[in-house]
Amino acid sequence: MMNFAPDRRRLLGGALALAALPLHAAEIDTGDLKPMTGDVVPIGPAERAARIARAQALIAANGMAAILVEAGSSLEYFTGVKWWRSERLTAAVIPARGQPIVITPFFEEPSVRQSLGIPAEVRVWQEDESPHALVAAAVTGLAGSIGIEETVRYFASDGLAQLLPGRRIVSANPVVRGCRMIKTSSELALLQKASDVTIAAFRWAHPRIRLGMTPDEIGALCAAAMTALGGRADEPLVLLGEAAAYPHGSSAPQRVRAGEVVLIDGGCSVGGYQADISRTFVPGAAPDAVRRVFDTVAKGQQVAMAAAQPGAPAGSVDDAVRRFYEAQGYGPGYQRPGLPHRTGHGIGMDGHEPVNLVHGEMTPLAPGMCFSNEPGLYLPGKFGVRLEDCFFMTATGPRFFSTPPVSIDMPFG
Repeated sequence: MMNFAPDRRRLLGGALALAALPLHAAEIDTGDLKPMTGDVVPIGPAERAARIARAQALIAANGMAAILVEAGSSLEYFTGVKWWRSERLTAAVIPARGQPIVITPFFEEPSVRQSLGIPAEVRVWQEDESPHALVAAAVTGLAGSIGIEETVRYFASDGLAQLLPGRRIVSANPVVRGCRMIKTSSELALLQKASDVTIAAFRWAHPRIRLGMTPDEIGALCAAAMTALGGRADEPLVLLGEAAAYPHGSSAPQRVRAGEVVLIDGGCSVGGYQADISRTFVPGAAPDAVRRVFDTVAKGQQVAMAAAQPGAPAGSVDDAVRRFYEAQGYGPGYQRPGLPHRTGHGIGMDGHEPVNLVHGEMTPLAPGMCFSNEPGLYLPGKFGVRLEDCFFMTATGPRFFSTPPVSIDMPFG
């Protein structure tokens, strides 16, 4: 359960030594760590060409003329272009046939071309011109509806609709999700490496976390380790004590204390693909109440894995976990004390991707889909426990990227 808001931090972990020692990011010595990513194979031209071919087949099959994809992970997925969103539109039109068209401001064209990874036409607009006119021109004369990728901002889709009155504008989900939800072996390898780096960083951080540390200090420690190991990491969020009872934390001051929960959740990215791992542990002896909840959550992860079978609706995984928890006295449903959030989310280039393991989600599980498995339990006013490991679907069932902990005393195996 990574939190992607820019003013929040992701949760990571390590075990604890029982001594007071303040730590600051500038003091972190990672000289004993070596990069683990020397064997990483980035996504190359052949795979991007296959993505375009798959997208175009789906565009035609769904009666679309083209789809519009704005700057962000989907633009990078299809074209290789790494770009940010601003008031100036950079986007791609992928038609049912022919080369994609990348649209960007005139003065950004050289920079955009640096990461362009497919054959494509680049059309530019000046500051006093409308980018929407270029998008409209790119689809004029093409038969069919226009698909809009689900994260495209309103001003971009509305600008196109205003210039093409009467043209049918539809969701591009059948195309974009149809491509991105099913990971290839190359994508799975990058996801595996991101998971391996994250776990290695947590394991390194484990004996270096001390009583009295703040969430920021622990976050800096873990992020420094992930970076040294070759991952791309943001400083994570860490929840301590009662703050762990709230899935995305508390603004109350927090420090590591003996006998209180430390909840760590997050990960790095490798080659543009994300890891998301959570661990919960206690410095010193874990109270019996925490130990019981931990063991229940660990069982919940296994219940989720048993339910995550090919062809099963994604929501049935969440339902299975809730049935188990309700039998233990939690809930009902999404009520607390219990599991107030979904059991898992899709993962890939984005930390959270469609679809979710949540009640009512009917998308059938299929080989190549990737999800988090994080059936935490939260007791308001007391503590929370979240264990999170991601998995991918195969033809015979789910497989973890990272190995779940066997006990609260050994959070990293």
